[in-house]
Parts: sequence; C-alpha cells; structure tokens
Amino acid sequence: QVQLVESGGGLVQPGGSLRVSCTASGLTFGSYAMSWVRQVPGKGLEWVSGIDHTGSNRYIADSVKGRFAISRDNAKNTLYLQMNSLTPEDTALYYCSRASGATVYHEYDYWGQGTQVTVSS
Repeated sequence: QVQLVESGGGLVQPGGSLRVSCTASGLTFGSYAMSWVRQVPGKGLEWVSGIDHTGSNRYIADSVKGRFAISRDNAKNTLYLQMNSLTPEDTALYYCSRASGATVYHEYDYWGQGTQVTVSS
C-alpha cells in the first residue's frame, strides 16, 4: 500500500532553517505530483508548495515565497521542503500529499502523518 512518511521536523529559532523530507513507498513515485500542506492547531489546512512528477514545474504559496523551496529525488522516492528564514508563523504540522496524477492539479489521495515544525526562541 502507499505510504508517505515525513521526517526532519523539530524546534528551530526564528530566522533559522530546516529541511523536511517525505519518503514514499508502495507507488511509482516519479509518476505523481506531490505537495506540502501545513496545519496550525485550530486552523484549516494551508497548501504550501507543489511539484509535478518530474520536478520541472514547482509552485509556491505567496506566504512562503522566497523562503521555502520544494524539490524531489525520484531515484530516492523522496520529496523535500527546504525552509529558510523561518518565523513563528511557520509553526505547524507539515504534511506531504500525493496527487492522483502527474500534475499538481489532480486531487490529492494519500497523506503522510505529518512532521511538527516549531519556530520559537
């Protein structure tokens, strides 16, 4: 079965950097677009960034543009989110999600369990 496992979250000071990863199994990873989505307790889901199946097209939310970067390594079945210049407003549970097709415009049908990122001094 499809499994998505996030890792790399933790506590970081404001202005710091962190890279979270999502390792996939049970699927042909390079056939699917992927996205990162985050959730703050008590608030809804916020889409952060998406990438198509080859990595050629990448999309980023305005709230993190210029600070976050998405990438993928299809040979390693792994999705990444590099987060720089972190602020307390970036504190959230970060999920990776698989699109049901090659582009980010497909529905998202599988989700990981999330990795917590906390930005605090």
